[in-house]
Amino acid sequence: MYTIKKEFHFSSAHQLHGLPETHPCSRLHGHNYILTVYLESETVNNIGFVKDYRELDFIKKYVDDVLDHRNLNDIFPAHNTTVENMSKILFDMFKHKLPELIAIEMSETPKTNCRYESN
Repeated sequence: MYTIKKEFHFSSAHQLHGLPETHPCSRLHGHNYILTVYLESETVNNIGFVKDYRELDFIKKYVDDVLDHRNLNDIFPAHNTTVENMSKILFDMFKHKLPELIAIEMSETPKTNCRYESN
C-alpha cells in the first residue's frame, strides 16, 4: 500500500463559542495552520505516482483564496471552528474529487493536531 501526503500552510483567526469567557480561545485569536492531506492506493500509475501532486493544486487554491488571512468563523458559520470540525468538513469537501483521500490532518500549533479519517 502506498500513502502520500501534502501539506498546505495558512494563517487565520477564529473564536470558539461555548467556552467560558475566561478561556483564551473564547476571544478572537489566530493560528498558523497546517492542513495535511493523505492519499492511499494499492497501485501507482504508469509514471509511478499515487497522484501527481500538481493535481492537488485545487486544494492550494482553496486554502489561499478562502482560508488564508480570514476569520474562519465567517467561512464555517454553521460550525464551531475547532480543528476537529474543520478537518471533517474539508475531508467531505475534497473526497469527491480525490477518491484516494483517506485522511486530513489540521494543526493549529506545533503541539496540537487532529486527524480525520474515513471508515
